[in-house]
Amino acid sequence: MRKGIHPENYRLVAFKDMSNDDVFITKSTANTKETLEVDGVEYPLVKLEISRTSHPYYTGKAKLVDTAGRIDKFKSKYKKFAKDTKTEEE
Repeated sequence: MRKGIHPENYRLVAFKDMSNDDVFITKSTANTKETLEVDGVEYPLVKLEISRTSHPYYTGKAKLVDTAGRIDKFKSKYKKFAKDTKTEEE
């Protein structure tokens, strides 16, 4: 293997899902300022907003988004800003 191409700070890091307080430990080079103690061992901490334990795709709690209703609402809201194409063509 070539020397000097791998990161120096490759270590075990604790990732914490802030939405459900799930913690998992894996190797990473992510820079951290906080630490977390897990089973008596202190690990650098990376806070996550969403992970495999809270993502709707993996949990099966996906909600349907009414995109058609949202588009209609947007169009009606901004209808007054639409340019009149007939006056511009004349």
